[in-house]
Amino acid sequence: MTKLKLSAIADDRPVKVTVELPASVHRDLVAYAEVLGRQTGQAVADPAKLIAPMLERFMLTDRAFSRARRDSKSA
Repeated sequence: MTKLKLSAIADDRPVKVTVELPASVHRDLVAYAEVLGRQTGQAVADPAKLIAPMLERFMLTDRAFSRARRDSKSA
């Protein structure tokens, strides 16, 4: 089984943001939601709900961002 970078989506109070996605990115997001649903056994009703955890995961694993953030806090 493929190991995805996301796990089950936590239920949290959201902040409303409007984003326009290219059609190809939306198709990939829908496909990702389908694979994630099969992997976790928890269907993803709205693929848009994956955007926040994907962004969060991306920022957590971006070493340059982490370094810059750490440097700005210490300055």
